[in-house]
Amino acid sequence: MKAIGLFAGVGGIELGFEQNGFDIIWANEIDEKASVTYKLNHDHQLVTEDINNIDSKTIPDIDVLLAGFPCQAFSVAGYRKGFEDERGNLFFQVARVLRDKRPSIVFLENVKNLVGHDGGNTFRVILETLNQYGYFVKHKVLNASEYGNVPQNRERIYIVGFLDEHAYKNFKFPDPIPLTKTLNDVIDFDSKVDDKYYYTKEKYKFYDQLQEAIVRKDTLYQWRRVYVRENKSNLCPTLTANMGTGGHNVPLLLSKYGIRKLTPRECFLLQGFPEDFILPNDMAQSHLYKQAGNSVVVPVVSRIAKNIYEAVSDIEKEKYIIA
Repeated sequence: MKAIGLFAGVGGIELGFEQNGFDIIWANEIDEKASVTYKLNHDHQLVTEDINNIDSKTIPDIDVLLAGFPCQAFSVAGYRKGFEDERGNLFFQVARVLRDKRPSIVFLENVKNLVGHDGGNTFRVILETLNQYGYFVKHKVLNASEYGNVPQNRERIYIVGFLDEHAYKNFKFPDPIPLTKTLNDVIDFDSKVDDKYYYTKEKYKFYDQLQEAIVRKDTLYQWRRVYVRENKSNLCPTLTANMGTGGHNVPLLLSKYGIRKLTPRECFLLQGFPEDFILPNDMAQSHLYKQAGNSVVVPVVSRIAKNIYEAVSDIEKEKYIIA
């Protein structure tokens, strides 16, 4: 099945689908830095452009549309007049492509808070729009630590729609799986990394408080403006796009060589990216942290993609048996 990705970032969703036999043929991403990382790891066409400026006629015909679109408020009154009144909102760019290309399957990923955003209006309009275009939709909030065997507390909502009602009925979200990976599997607590990752008394005025509170070598901590929070669950807290700024909530750890923050590579590993995923050598660290924080947990997407593939494959088998 041929698929395209919108708001592709560095291609985490696309990677999860590629791992399950889908053929990604085209993608779109507005951020030039993320596009550099994307192109290092994918060999299909990536268009670096604002989706508002892309004519649907230039997008290939497809079976599957993938999108991790940003969550934005929009006017319900405007929506009732037709989504052209809301053309600045990025979900309606997804809707436009669905309307024009008519893929048989749509996969959307977003923050958990999408469900309650704007009193539930945002999510309701999204579901109504998908229904109006003929999609039968299932959605579920999944945590990376429970569904991806990744030691990160990261809840996201996944929305899957099918034009074929039988495929929709065949599809189910994956079941929880045991968490066997630990922080030690993805974070190197014993090796020396570049000095720029370490916190010191000279660089941080609250270093004494860090030194007093950060005492264990098997968990992560966060500086929360005025105190240090220990993550007792032995999971990484939800990675964010602003981890490179050095502000509060940045995950911290005690290594053999001192207190430090995660490296960009460790952040990508905590998102379930493979160890051979290529990160640009000449890119500012802040961009790499942003790319990791904005991305998806690849193993969760991969498990959903596998179930989508099997739901559609079963339909094809049924047609063959009937024939």
